Amino acid sequence: MRILLFTGKGGVGKTTLAAATAARLAVGGRKVLVCSADPAHSLGDAYGLPLGSTPSEVDTCLYAAHVDARGLVDRSWQELRRQLHTAFAGVGLDELDAAELTVLPGVDELLALTEVARLAERGPWDVVVVDCGPTAETLRLLALPEAVAGYLRRLRGPARTVLRHSADPLGRLAEHLGRLRRLLVDPAVTSVRVVLTPERLVVAETRRTLAALALRGIRVDGLVANRLAPRASRWRGPAASWLRTRRAEQDAVLAELDASTSLPVHLVEHRAVEPVGTGRLLELAEELYGEADPLLAPFAAAEPPPLLRLRAVSDSVHELGIALPLSDSSSLELARVGDDLAITVDGVRRLVSLPVLLHRHAVTDAEANEAGLVLRFEAEAGTGAAEPGRPA
Repeated sequence: MRILLFTGKGGVGKTTLAAATAARLAVGGRKVLVCSADPAHSLGDAYGLPLGSTPSEVDTCLYAAHVDARGLVDRSWQELRRQLHTAFAGVGLDELDAAELTVLPGVDELLALTEVARLAERGPWDVVVVDCGPTAETLRLLALPEAVAGYLRRLRGPARTVLRHSADPLGRLAEHLGRLRRLLVDPAVTSVRVVLTPERLVVAETRRTLAALALRGIRVDGLVANRLAPRASRWRGPAASWLRTRRAEQDAVLAELDASTSLPVHLVEHRAVEPVGTGRLLELAEELYGEADPLLAPFAAAEPPPLLRLRAVSDSVHELGIALPLSDSSSLELARVGDDLAITVDGVRRLVSLPVLLHRHAVTDAEANEAGLVLRFEAEAGTGAAEPGRPA
């Protein structure tokens, strides 16, 4: 079973391309579920059909659904909230604080992602295609399992005495989030396809998205540049001149993007007729994929390298490579937090556990190259924490 996530800046056409990809996969004989985790829920509009929270048949082998995050909160959160309230109150938090703490920010998105995983694991699907929200919401969504699991690990410490003789809701939730996180970072199961339009602002956001997803350990298998102006080499007149100028500008932007990433970039021209319904969506998929399988070449990007790679320079000096696709405009900060390394790229932060070998080493240098970052660690006298490191 494969999970394919489509995301991109709002308005670039990710919903249409997710719907077209799902339709193409179904025509190829796979049983496909395409679901929308985007609060805007325009997936039904792409197929020209009303959709609900229960998967419904759109065509042969093709099913679709809208993930109703608000309904999931109403149905599922109250019981968990009651259990967490008991746990928090039992460790000395007063009634008001306990109530406040159990209204976790992002719970709608977390339950939406949980529902996608449930549908993927329990249904008869060969492929689950997910129409995610705009990029910022998607990055927050994909970060939630790891972030919330981290909070729960801290909470379980003081709560263990209270929960020792009863069910441990924090433990169960942390275990569930761990499974969800493992599903997301398994490159054999889950990958992201980023949709963009060939405009400099959109491409700049796409580069930040690629770095943020790499930081989360989530595989990106390709980029789709949508809504290219058609070539008008044989046309004459003001409209043709405008189209040629616009396409030349878009080609220049795409050339810069190609030079900055090893990911395959696939092109889709702007269409005169809105692609609504499975017939027109399949025409769009034909332009995008040709004869290729949408899950294989040309979207078969190599498995991403591990985030961290350790190399011994000498007995006391080691280099730590961090595989991040950075651009000249990337905002990057590194800091040592105990035995963890806090990496912040364009406002997206993640704590990464350092290899045990480096726990008594200090960061002495850092530089960026085409593979990402390289940090130099040297053994320090004593056991004090290393100073924060930041590349120039």
